[in-house]
Amino acid sequence: MIGGLPADRRLLRAVRELAEAVVAALLERVPVYHRLPREQLTGELTRDTERRIRALAHTVRTGLPAPAEEFTAVREAAARRAEEGLPLDAVLLAHHLGLEICWEFVTRHARDSDTAELLVLHRLLLDQLRQAVTAAGAGYLEGRRPAADRRYAARQSLLTALLAGAPADEAATRAGLRLSAGYAVLCLSVAEHPDERSPGVDPGIAGRRKLRRLAAELDHCTRQSALTALTPSGGLVLVPFGPPQESPGAPGVEAPWPHLAATLATASRAAGVPVLVGAAAAAPAGVPDAAALAYEVLEVARAFGRPPGLHRLDDVLLEYQLTRPTQARARLAALLEPLADTGELLTTLRTHLGGGLNRRHTASTLHLHPNTVDYRLRRIAVLTGLDPTHPADILRITAALAARTAEQASPVR
Repeated sequence: MIGGLPADRRLLRAVRELAEAVVAALLERVPVYHRLPREQLTGELTRDTERRIRALAHTVRTGLPAPAEEFTAVREAAARRAEEGLPLDAVLLAHHLGLEICWEFVTRHARDSDTAELLVLHRLLLDQLRQAVTAAGAGYLEGRRPAADRRYAARQSLLTALLAGAPADEAATRAGLRLSAGYAVLCLSVAEHPDERSPGVDPGIAGRRKLRRLAAELDHCTRQSALTALTPSGGLVLVPFGPPQESPGAPGVEAPWPHLAATLATASRAAGVPVLVGAAAAAPAGVPDAAALAYEVLEVARAFGRPPGLHRLDDVLLEYQLTRPTQARARLAALLEPLADTGELLTTLRTHLGGGLNRRHTASTLHLHPNTVDYRLRRIAVLTGLDPTHPADILRITAALAARTAEQASPVR
């Protein structure tokens, strides 16, 4: 009882008046509702609001939640708003405004003696709001999902067409995109996150969280233009660059490699794991070959222990060539066979070459005395006939080390 009259009766007597007030408030305080047709505002939206008010009156009269079908209707209405493109905050605010207007209407006649009744009414309205907002949020997501699914499917169709070397113009149109002059094809190898190995943590959940962070950063840095097929362990990314394919002079555009390298470094930090990438670029018709090359570059970079980051063919030319199985590669690798049973000599040799032939750097890295380094380098020269201190032998030693690595690392074929 508020002001000597049951609150539910006040609501039911003014259903039409209150519904019109709610719609007017929406148009005034949430301008996006002006996008709806006039007939929808005065028809469907007003009828839905009247139904919400009657459900509220039921709750106020009985002290019980509105019937389940009322919240099913809320879900369905929110799904329609999602399909119409209204933002979620506007949909949820509509429920807050509606209950705010009903509260002000019912309580304007309240007396000092109605305090206890007002507290009960307030609790009932808050409970109604909680259920309505929960249903609206769920319905809105359901309404958005089909559109999101369609966009995702269209983009995946475009990715599939490009990778298959098939005509991709129609797939691009369905995805709401235009074919670009070129595509940077990135093959990613994503390391495990520590959470994926933590006892008691579901590795699948940890892997998906890592992937979401990685994908979100790629979307942000490429302005959602990238086409992706990713799993927690890696996958494929196509990043368009240059003007639309039909633009004059488009084929001469160079891929923005420094920007892509920075993008991948940022995405790696966001995911919290190292990301090793093989990369190549091509016009749309050349994407299949570019994808094959990018994968091979990734495998070469992985086999030769290249650091995380973006690697192109130019970065691994020698290693790439030596991964092609030939008699020359096997014979190059055999040059270092005398060191096979002397692990410390091979380690010293790799470290010495990697450190720019600086014996003090080699000694510091391996925690050795410089004289010990000198001794090991002399032993290598005696065993192999190749002197690591002699400039004429350095190229053959470097090639022999690369060939040996390729021979031992399941070479790319």
